[in-house]
Amino acid sequence: MRVLIVDDSRAVRNFVKGALRGTPDTVVEEADSGFEAFRVLARESYDVVITDINMPDINGLELIRFIKKSARHKGARILVITTQATERMREKIEELGVDGFISKPFEPETLVSAVGACAVGSRIGAGDEPS
Repeated sequence: MRVLIVDDSRAVRNFVKGALRGTPDTVVEEADSGFEAFRVLARESYDVVITDINMPDINGLELIRFIKKSARHKGARILVITTQATERMREKIEELGVDGFISKPFEPETLVSAVGACAVGSRIGAGDEPS
């Protein structure tokens, strides 16, 4: 499974990479902004894209719209991790058709479970914790 982490926080990217390190057959790559994610996605395809919402230049919502409209990336599962967990933001994210939503801060086990659910095609309802 190929995973792309998109977050402007190095600490969050490192935390996510560390949480997924023990996941078998998983290759994790990262982008430090939405713009960098566009550049990476031009070269590679991913099974799961984990993105923050609030980022400089291109935000997570714009990135999600791009992925959903892209013929090349339409099969990618999208997991949002964000501190912006308002009801309105959850509605926006759900309208865009994301596959999972986790509020920061979160436990590594929650992330691993959510990525696993995305990889097998399960949808985690907006704001739901994976079981």
